Amino acid sequence: MGIGIWSMHYVGMLAFQLPTPVRYHLPTVLAALVIGISSSTFALLLVTRPTMGRSRIILGSAILGGGIAGLHYVNLAAMRLPAVCSFDPALVLVSVALAVVFSYAALRMAFYFRSEPKKAALRQIAGAVLMGVAIAAMHYTGMAAARFTGSGRQPDFSQTIGVSHLATTGIAAVTLILLGLAIFTCRVDRELQAKELQIALEQARAEVAHVNRVATMGELTASIAHEINQPLAAVVIGATACLNWLSTEPPNVTEAKTAASRTVEQAMRAHDIIVKIRAMFTNAPISPDVLDIRQVITDVLAWVSAELARSGVSVRTEFAEDTPPVRGDRVQLQQVILNLVTNAIDAMRGTSDRSRELVFRSRKDANSVLVEIEDSGPGLAPEQAERVFQPFYTTKSHGLGMGLAVSRSIIESHQGHLSVKRRNSHGAIFQLDLPAAGSESRHHKVSRE
Repeated sequence: MGIGIWSMHYVGMLAFQLPTPVRYHLPTVLAALVIGISSSTFALLLVTRPTMGRSRIILGSAILGGGIAGLHYVNLAAMRLPAVCSFDPALVLVSVALAVVFSYAALRMAFYFRSEPKKAALRQIAGAVLMGVAIAAMHYTGMAAARFTGSGRQPDFSQTIGVSHLATTGIAAVTLILLGLAIFTCRVDRELQAKELQIALEQARAEVAHVNRVATMGELTASIAHEINQPLAAVVIGATACLNWLSTEPPNVTEAKTAASRTVEQAMRAHDIIVKIRAMFTNAPISPDVLDIRQVITDVLAWVSAELARSGVSVRTEFAEDTPPVRGDRVQLQQVILNLVTNAIDAMRGTSDRSRELVFRSRKDANSVLVEIEDSGPGLAPEQAERVFQPFYTTKSHGLGMGLAVSRSIIESHQGHLSVKRRNSHGAIFQLDLPAAGSESRHHKVSRE
């Protein structure tokens, strides 16, 4: 900005003609440049302050306008020619007043509209025009105030330079290059600051998410107990079955081994759940795997086969052959399927007028995998369907109301969606919509939030 004001003076001097050679004293020229840069620096520091009252903006415009006027008259003092320069006091005051008034308007516009995104470019252009008008009006009014009277005294031309067309072109070119570099560096600096701000924002979000998880440990205690209780109950059932098979005469070792294997699987599953819970509260990363959702469902059905048989529930699977794999956490997805299966068993346990059937379907749906779990229970009322995923809302007398809320949270962390459809007659259909592994249209990162 200071260089622009300074160079405008010498470009404008091409329009000023005198019938004698004119040279400029180099130290005085450089002093004028320092005045321009110093006044511009003060003005720009002023408009970047968080607040700026009327007194400050008046002071800033006086310093900037005075700097513009001072640069002009110091540059005139640098002129070396065989003539005496005098000034019209009225026009000098007018030139200074013009510089101050236009500077006041430009600074006020730059400060008060700096944070408004709407029409920001237009306001910036308007501010630049005002500053340009201030500099040009001051310059030509100041030149009109100057009176040159010839004298026979030869001036001292030591340490002087001439301002020819070529030199003026060089000044203008260097000025434009410097201004271009200034704009470029400002743009790069803004982009770097934006990237740093984005990184800091992501870090802050991660910290907030971690603090939120820790802060809600009390609320999640009921859910944790609910999640751990299921595999522990299966361990007890498997161990009891193993003992029963071993107590027969003769002992049925094959069935006992099968029951023992299932017991080990459930114990490992309980261990995996504890590991995942610890990871959730320690902010440890989760590494999703490529999974066959059909195999996940099959594993869960094997775990609850005894409970299904005891409740008189038959299972039917309708898996499409082209069902693509999904990317996710195996234990978390098993927990979701298990919650939905146990809820369906509980819902159908009270029905006696129709067969109890649980149907699983899977198919490819655009870039996702759609899984449906349909039961033949009493179904859901409209108000229940709207609230069934809310924490601590349950339709069971012994329920905690956390299973479906946690299940939806897990599916959403997999960038999927869990919903329920009411049937016209009876029963309910829970739908899982999960991104297919390798899909480019959706993100597959498993979030722990």
